[in-house]
Amino acid sequence: MNWDAFDFKLLIVFDAIMRERHVTRAGERLGLSQSAVSHALQRLRRAFGDELFVRGPEGMSPTPRAHDLAEPVRRALAEIESALHQDRFDPATSTARFRLVLNNTAAVVLAAPIAEWIGSRAPSLSLHMSPSGTVRVDDLLDRGDVDLAIVGAGRVEGERFGTTTLIRDGFAVVARHGHPALARPLTYERLADLSHLVVSSTGDDVGFLDGILSRRGLPPRRVAMAAPFLSAAPILARSDLVAVMAERIARTLATVHPVACAALPADPDLPVTRSVLVWARRVERHPDHAWLRRQIADCARGLADGRPLS
Repeated sequence: MNWDAFDFKLLIVFDAIMRERHVTRAGERLGLSQSAVSHALQRLRRAFGDELFVRGPEGMSPTPRAHDLAEPVRRALAEIESALHQDRFDPATSTARFRLVLNNTAAVVLAAPIAEWIGSRAPSLSLHMSPSGTVRVDDLLDRGDVDLAIVGAGRVEGERFGTTTLIRDGFAVVARHGHPALARPLTYERLADLSHLVVSSTGDDVGFLDGILSRRGLPPRRVAMAAPFLSAAPILARSDLVAVMAERIARTLATVHPVACAALPADPDLPVTRSVLVWARRVERHPDHAWLRRQIADCARGLADGRPLS
């Protein structure tokens, strides 16, 4: 390639098409017409000697060459942007916009404290939070569709991502107020006799409990019902079912619903879960991105230490 004649602004167009997989939407992202983006794409194809994107029923599909270019191009553009904005970030006046996806633990335990924490420090900063659900979080981070994610440890992996642990958690039993099962300390024998609600959308695997019961010569849980997370507390409050879920979620639900929670009996095989903050390394030195990561980590640390938000 003749680098002397290459227009590096074309890489911005390449990155936009890679993110959007659509010429028109890439133009809208950049404030360019569809014809201008199409013309830039033709120049990119000639420069790299490859089609780069092939039109299909779901938009523009990247070729293997485009996939090879995507991460280096995005990293280079992020480094340039970071350098240009190195001295411009002021949280008190920043109007930056960030997108954050959360697992259920973070949505219940951290979302409100984060909103309060960030709002008091950067009142004009925009933070859009949405559930991580079953989406491919690594794809969203790679494409720049989200800036940060709080997910279970191990869900997003790879050297191109940075992570830090925000929440370490165990598990607890949740039931309605006055449930006889919570009238005295739980045993695994009594847990095996209870009817259980399986919370189907937390992403927490509580199958470990059946393993503990089996090793004690007890039958597996009697699962009477499965329900999504948002309906779990109302169901538990109006039934004799019990549910095993992450302890911090359980204790938070107990503050807003007529349910109570109790610790599981001690056992060496009880797991500890971790929720981690994840980001793409290509943007980790961008000052406002780095600031937001620090604030979220500080907020989570303050909750773990029992410190009030300030």
